[in-house]
Amino acid sequence: MDQAITRWINAPAGSGTLLDPLMIAASHFGVPLLVLLVVLQWWSKHERLRVRHTCVAAGLSFLIGLALNQIVLLFVHRVRPYDAGLTHLIIGRSSDWSFPSDHATATVAIAAAFLFHGWQRRALGFAIGALLVCASRIYVGTHYLTDVLGGAVTGIVAAGVVRWLYWEGTWADRIVTRIL
Repeated sequence: MDQAITRWINAPAGSGTLLDPLMIAASHFGVPLLVLLVVLQWWSKHERLRVRHTCVAAGLSFLIGLALNQIVLLFVHRVRPYDAGLTHLIIGRSSDWSFPSDHATATVAIAAAFLFHGWQRRALGFAIGALLVCASRIYVGTHYLTDVLGGAVTGIVAAGVVRWLYWEGTWADRIVTRIL
């Protein structure tokens, strides 16, 4: 089923439709764009310190999620779908293993952090961006569906750990959220 869905999502890739440039752009620029949107919220006028706390939590979730991925990569060596002859690659080759997707981890960690901190509307915006990035990674041929799902789980777990350990109003939080 994983291979069938991966093939189905990747099937139109490289056919010259308008979907190709959109998905390539989402794959290349989606993570930096979401990070930029988090950074820009630092200067929010609405509940500034609470938003800043959430921005720090999103950054920590992002970093912890990617660190968890590195641990998983020590044990799971999944070949990329294009190397297995399953997908048609329309971007540059990746040099690491396929599972889990770092792009999915990073973007879902941001969305989950905003959700877990009570910013449902902002979380929805980030979730839409994360979904586009996740779909683009399969579309461009660099990941299987389960790579993206695994990355999403890692991002959610990281955001949950940060929510559990990083409390608003602690002395460290007060110092960090009052910068600039």
